[in-house]
Amino acid sequence: MHERARLSLLTALITHPTGLSFTELKQHCGLTDGNLSRHMKVLQDGGLVAVVKGYQDNRPHTTVTITGSGQRQFLDYLSVLEQVLRDAAPLTAPLPDAEPDLA
Repeated sequence: MHERARLSLLTALITHPTGLSFTELKQHCGLTDGNLSRHMKVLQDGGLVAVVKGYQDNRPHTTVTITGSGQRQFLDYLSVLEQVLRDAAPLTAPLPDAEPDLA
């Protein structure tokens, strides 16, 4: 799930509980057909998303939704990520300016 494209897919799906079409997901995530298909397959195999293929107006139509398990796993992942950020915040020093201030 930590891979950028998969995180993007799950984020789009959790904010659209009724699901998104393949085309909508492609636009949301900026992926090619092949990349989107591959990432969807991995998430589907992991039980995170459900993929329903059918027809709409006599054209193939694929709808993807996040599963209940996918929602729980995604929210758990975000909680862990938030904790990592909280733990790291006090350890980070401000970055120096790229160029010295000559004023």
